[in-house]
Amino acid sequence: MDIAVINIKGKETGKKVSVPVLLSESAPNDHTIWLDVKHYLAAQRQGTHKAKEKSEMAYSTKKIKKQKGTGGARAGSIKSGVFVGGGRIFGPRPRDYSFKLNKKVKQLARRSAIAYKLKDNSLIFIEDFSLTAPKTKEFSSILKNLSLDSSKTLFLLAGSDNLKNISLSSRNLPNAKVINVSDLNTYEIMNAEKLVIGETALESLIDLIS
Repeated sequence: MDIAVINIKGKETGKKVSVPVLLSESAPNDHTIWLDVKHYLAAQRQGTHKAKEKSEMAYSTKKIKKQKGTGGARAGSIKSGVFVGGGRIFGPRPRDYSFKLNKKVKQLARRSAIAYKLKDNSLIFIEDFSLTAPKTKEFSSILKNLSLDSSKTLFLLAGSDNLKNISLSSRNLPNAKVINVSDLNTYEIMNAEKLVIGETALESLIDLIS
């Protein structure tokens, strides 16, 4: 499958990119996508939640009433979780939510996510471009030229010194995100409506998902 390469003005350059069979003919695997997205989101969690339990409450441990003869249930320390102001029973504790995911599973997940974008005609190849300085206005005009100003778009570009200027130019635009192809993850692909890949970033992308 060949896809035309366009420039930042939205015009075809006459060049075409050959999409590998690995992407064009592979059946997406939904379960690996779910696993990799779950893996990414779990790693974002701080896990610093904490509630005081019975042993951590700063109350007296004196028995609050006699064991029998009150007509009510027996009760001991006021720290008990059954009383207002008492400790939390089985409350949350700090923990690490991250978990290990095999490299092959991540590769299949990214490959499947890109395959979905390909099937939905949401994959665009763009000619390499540069910005001399971080300017949101220039990047915004590029999005308008590509008819992407109203779509949530992810740009995958090859690593270079100029990538910083492009990334900074897109930072204030809510519907656009620019990342180095080496930092690609399944969540970012699935979260975007359109995927724009730089012409020279394709080779690095194939190495990442193969």
